[in-house]
Amino acid sequence: MNGVELFLLGRTLMKIGEQAMPQAESGSRGSVRSVLVVLGDLVSHPGTTVGEIATRTGLPQSQVSTAVARLQEAGSVDTRPDPADRRRRLIHPAANPSARVAEVRAGTIDDALAAALTAPDGTPPHPDTLRGLTEALDLLSRHLTPEAVGRHP
Repeated sequence: MNGVELFLLGRTLMKIGEQAMPQAESGSRGSVRSVLVVLGDLVSHPGTTVGEIATRTGLPQSQVSTAVARLQEAGSVDTRPDPADRRRRLIHPAANPSARVAEVRAGTIDDALAAALTAPDGTPPHPDTLRGLTEALDLLSRHLTPEAVGRHP
C-alpha cells in the first residue's frame, strides 16, 4: 500500500463512519467531517482555541467556530475564558458528555460496513468477512489514535 492508497482508504472509512453515526434530531448530517476533524484535534490538544485548531487542521476559522458551536450544543465540549487573555475562549472535551454523545458512542459500524461491502447484485458480505474487517478496524483504532498521529510531524 502506498500513501495515495492509504489516503483513499481513509476517505472511504470516513464515509462509512459518517453513515454509521445516528443522525441528529433534525435529520441533517450537516458538515459532519469538519465537526469530527475539530473534535479529533481537541482530543489531541485539549484547552486550545478556535484559531489554533484552524491552524492545525487547515480549516477556515469560521468553519471551526461553527463546528465548536455544534459540539458545544451537543454536549461534547466545554469552553472557558483563557486566564491569560480573557477575550479568548479555551475549548476542552466535555467532562460529562451529553446523552447525544453517549448515543453516538454506543452506535456500531456493523450496518454501514455491511452496506459498503454488499455486492452490486445485492449479495451481502459473508459474516466472516464482516467479523474479520471489524476486528482489523478495532486493531487499527487501538494503535492509530489521534494522539499517536499527532506525535509525528
